[in-house]
Amino acid sequence: MSSRKGETLWIIPDGYIPPISSGDLESHESICVLNTNHMDAQLIVNVYFEDREPLEGITVLVPAKRTLHARTALLKSGSESIPKGVPYAMEVMSDIPVYVQYSRLDATQPANALMSVMGFPVRDND
Repeated sequence: MSSRKGETLWIIPDGYIPPISSGDLESHESICVLNTNHMDAQLIVNVYFEDREPLEGITVLVPAKRTLHARTALLKSGSESIPKGVPYAMEVMSDIPVYVQYSRLDATQPANALMSVMGFPVRDND
């Protein structure tokens, strides 16, 4: 049994930040990362769109033995961020193996919806 935990490349094909919210909760999405290692994980997030150039090289630090929930609306490439109401996909690369989950809270109507799925791990051939 391998002692390796997690992967270094994750794909999240379905992203969409709802443009409106109702009530007290704000619609949002998060990349949820678990780092079980004894060292910090340096992530690079690339965001891809259907009809525009990608946002590339977004850096995120996940401390050792910690979890981080990064709201996608707060991720920035320079001065650009992911626009609301626009479909997108993400590539999450880490310098050490981590676990990546993706969550969306849709608060566009009074009956809120929460979706959470694991990112797709791309395994290397080591």
